[in-house]
Amino acid sequence: MSLMNVDDALGLRREQVREKYKTYLSSPFASIQVLLNFDRQYVRAKDTRVWDAEGREYLDFVAGYGSVNVGHNHPRVLEALKQIEDTPKIMPTALQQLPAALAHNLAEVTPGGLCRTFFCNSGTEAVEGAIKIARAATGRPQLVSTIGGFHGKTMGALSVSGRDKYKTPFAPLLPECVQVPYGDLDVLEEVLQTQRAAAFIVELIQGEGGIIVPPPGYIKQARELCTRYGTLFVADEVQTGMGRTGHMFACEGEDIVPDIICLAKSLGGGVLAVGAYVTTDEVFKKAYGAMDRALLHTSTFGGYWGNAMACAAAIATINVLIEEKLPQRAAEVGEYFLGQLRILKETSPVLKDVRGRGLLIGLEFEHSGQGFLSRFSSDMSVKTVGDFGHMASLIAVDLANRHQILTVYTLNNPNVIRLEPPLTVTREECDQVIQALAQLLKQKKSFLGAATSTLTGAFRSSKK
Repeated sequence: MSLMNVDDALGLRREQVREKYKTYLSSPFASIQVLLNFDRQYVRAKDTRVWDAEGREYLDFVAGYGSVNVGHNHPRVLEALKQIEDTPKIMPTALQQLPAALAHNLAEVTPGGLCRTFFCNSGTEAVEGAIKIARAATGRPQLVSTIGGFHGKTMGALSVSGRDKYKTPFAPLLPECVQVPYGDLDVLEEVLQTQRAAAFIVELIQGEGGIIVPPPGYIKQARELCTRYGTLFVADEVQTGMGRTGHMFACEGEDIVPDIICLAKSLGGGVLAVGAYVTTDEVFKKAYGAMDRALLHTSTFGGYWGNAMACAAAIATINVLIEEKLPQRAAEVGEYFLGQLRILKETSPVLKDVRGRGLLIGLEFEHSGQGFLSRFSSDMSVKTVGDFGHMASLIAVDLANRHQILTVYTLNNPNVIRLEPPLTVTREECDQVIQALAQLLKQKKSFLGAATSTLTGAFRSSKK
């Protein structure tokens, strides 16, 4: 037996990390990262920037898929962890201070009468909890969600998510799940008026669907339909919450109060995994309000006790967001960034659409680029590269490798690049992204040729 310690791990070189990923984790995932030249080792991070082992500096416009809203390694979040170094971290047999304080804070910052919190580790777990409490509180079986939505990849969350690619291998999923078109109130009402639906779960902006902003009034009227037919309205704010769209929660921008709100990602300050759902006193009591029902849904690292370190990080994160006015900053910088991107779109026929709210922005491209792949390399079929053959992926490769700007595409629409930086981002940093995009989009054909050649070379190297 040969075990590694942390010093050993930090001493691993890039080639050694590749090999261990391929041997002990996922060889296909490792090959994808190598293929895109995304297997760099990042060794330092601060605010909006990260540095690799060679000392190169990058702008991070992925931000952990929206997990790093307060910036990388915010000093107040790290200090909160130091404050509890000697305390017990997992204590399900007691009532502890930190979970109590975090639940208090969440009741303070969430809208309306949301006041009862259940802790977990991730967004998909928050959705699982919301699905369960909705069924338990209403006694109804049906779950309604939207086509193109994304709520996670565990069985329940996957059942109410879009894109068959992620669902088909695991069928059959949960029964009684119905999907309706995002933005279509008539179809939604047809489903809800049967009064079989326990919950309508919806993203306030579809994230993985391609940063799809709902039609004006859709969310508010959907909320009203749910109230009319006795269906619980579940707001999935895992990606839109914690200041991302210019409000602390996107539902505030829509002037609604959900029955249940799902949170995760940036709740842990980009440091620790923590999720939660928050619901009303009425819904909670109907589902779990009696002593014999109190433990129907719990978790070793969540439930009503939480993880002390995760709770401390979340407490600090909420305070940072409020005191540093980061939601307002997201609104102001986001408005500027969207405006500049829309100007760029007018001169770039390749750029089909620019959309978003606050600092959750999507760029949709006109062509997939897959035809160019076959033209430039007989080695690379669409089947071989999958979503990575879309133009959005080629642009992400170019932004990272030539401009040192990190971006990714959206899972349910791989021809859309998401721009989702920390909320501390400056206008000047947004300008860097605009300039890089303008440069690479100036001549579509030459860009695709260069990017595809880079991808082809990496692909051939990865096969060696």
